[in-house]
Amino acid sequence: MSKKYSKPSDEVLKEKLTPIQYKVTQKDATERPFSSEYNDNDKEGIYVDIVSGEPLFSSKHKFNAGCGWPSFSKPIENDNVIEKKDITHGMRRTEVRSKHGDSHLGHVFDDGPENMGGLRYCINGAALKFIGKEDLEKEGYGEYLKMFE
Repeated sequence: MSKKYSKPSDEVLKEKLTPIQYKVTQKDATERPFSSEYNDNDKEGIYVDIVSGEPLFSSKHKFNAGCGWPSFSKPIENDNVIEKKDITHGMRRTEVRSKHGDSHLGHVFDDGPENMGGLRYCINGAALKFIGKEDLEKEGYGEYLKMFE
């Protein structure tokens, strides 16, 4: 990776993010199901961490799980996604966080489509920023254009 990604100060984040983006990424909240603009987004492009800009997921691996949150079969950069044990709310789950932004993204489950690897990364849209294929170069993510050829 050519770019360096980092987490801004809390003061900067409070100014940069909407209240729901801040609550989800910094306070481990969950947005309401079916509330994300990305839930039904079927445009080609990548999804990056709203906090750090690090590349996380691609529209190539997105599918409609019917759960109310954007769902992906795998990350585009495994190194940018960290999995942690989560035993909150009386459940055993695997939390997904961004490596450089330390943003809470959502959870990963093993009930995804078998033909896509069997995983379902159930991600809060509030933790993401979508970069359309046509904007990848100008936004500094040109290296991902080859995914859409």
